[in-house]
Amino acid sequence: MGELPNAVVKRLLTKHGDGMRVSGSALERAVAAAEDYIARLAREASASAAAAKRKTVMDGDIDEAKAKLAHG
Repeated sequence: MGELPNAVVKRLLTKHGDGMRVSGSALERAVAAAEDYIARLAREASASAAAAKRKTVMDGDIDEAKAKLAHG
């Protein structure tokens, strides 16, 4: 994958981790996990839009996808 900028993930980890520093290997794992989650979210949201016979992913599709991923 490698499409999500490391700096963005590092900033989020630092911000939400009470300013803790993040090792390089931990950052790589976090980037991979974030990319995996976003890819699964995109697939689920896309399937939801397709089921509704739309070519555009809407807010509700993302909400449905988040709920499905959280419970499954």
